[in-house]
Amino acid sequence: MASAASSHSHTQPLRGLSLFWRTFILLSLLMLCSTVVWLMLFRTQEYEPRVLRNAHQIATVVNLTRNALIHTDAIARVSLLKSLADEEDVQLVIREPGDRVRPFGESSLETRLAETLIERLGPDTVVASSVNGDHGLWVGFRIERDSYWLQMDPERLRPLSNTSWLVWLALAAGLSLIGAAAITARINHPLKQLSLAASRVREGRYRGAALDEKVNTPEIREVNAGFNRMAERLAKVEEERTLMLAGISHDLRTPLARLRLETELSVPAPESQQAMAADIDQLDDIIDKFLGYARPDHTELEPVLLAPIISKCITPFRGASRMDIQVHVPEDLQVIADPVELGRVVSNLLENARRYGQSFEDGISHVEIEAQTRRGLAMLRIRDQGPGVPQEQLEHLTQPFYRGNAARTAAMGSGLGLAIVERAIERMGGKFRVFNHAQGGLMATIELKESS
Repeated sequence: MASAASSHSHTQPLRGLSLFWRTFILLSLLMLCSTVVWLMLFRTQEYEPRVLRNAHQIATVVNLTRNALIHTDAIARVSLLKSLADEEDVQLVIREPGDRVRPFGESSLETRLAETLIERLGPDTVVASSVNGDHGLWVGFRIERDSYWLQMDPERLRPLSNTSWLVWLALAAGLSLIGAAAITARINHPLKQLSLAASRVREGRYRGAALDEKVNTPEIREVNAGFNRMAERLAKVEEERTLMLAGISHDLRTPLARLRLETELSVPAPESQQAMAADIDQLDDIIDKFLGYARPDHTELEPVLLAPIISKCITPFRGASRMDIQVHVPEDLQVIADPVELGRVVSNLLENARRYGQSFEDGISHVEIEAQTRRGLAMLRIRDQGPGVPQEQLEHLTQPFYRGNAARTAAMGSGLGLAIVERAIERMGGKFRVFNHAQGGLMATIELKESS
């Protein structure tokens, strides 16, 4: 279990990486591995065989030099040695028993080279990298009773040093990282643009979500064109919805106004007039709620003082004989919100508490409003002392057209009040929650960003 938890903790940070970094890391690893494989392939298939071929050529030079020394007289031998030193950069010196010799073979490849020369020249051959402090490629051989050292340029056989390999590898790694970053940025750019455009569409800004339809990549061009057509269609649907709702509001309110006038003129009984007028008011209120719920999602947010908005919202309820409101909100508390939308939210919650939050003891709707701040967030709480809501119905209260039990939802309700509240809070970037308070009644909490 411990190992599984440890493995999970190691993989968890990778899940939080953006697409850019994921692609960059994968491309970098792929290119680095390809570079290392290519270097190893070059070393095993090209570089080492070439060095071994040079070893055979050096063995041939040694054999030719030895044969030439054997078959020439003393005078011609001096001329031969001079020609080898001047033209072939090969020097021949007498091998003494007391010479200080450093073997040739610091790496595995150098050891193989030395073994190849000994195999070609005979078991009495000595290959050294330094003789008496003089560095070079020294090959010791015998001619009858005499021993000689033949000195050549060691770079013919010496493989690349570890430093050289590291330099080339670092250069290849740097180029790989640059290439991976360039490729990743090119891949990620259209996706980032698409993400930004999608966020604008989500916020209701359809006209500002257009993507470039003239890009060179055909696949991206098709995606951008399809997205633009979708945004245009959504914008048209939104305009048609707004126009339709405005038409419905106008067409319904005009006959309602005439009906109110005719009711007041034709019905003599005051009680009947009041009942019919109340029904008309209810219809008008339902129309307002439909319009509020279908309101476009885009809102303009700004720093606003919370206390004046609440004070304005509770003013119409101050005259209600069966409603008591207690407010505990700091006067200087500012939140990031739309003042009109926030006022509608508070009014909806107060209206809900007035209708369904009457106390069992005195039949009065006691409402408490308080606000606190914590970690850059402002928490607004509105609580009544009514009967509350059954636990199984709480999660459905913010669904459109949902009606709970008769204690809190009379038939005259539209079932849109809390749905409007939740949508409005979401448009302002906040969170809305409703639950039964431990001491009775229903509590609604609104969480908004505090203005610093």
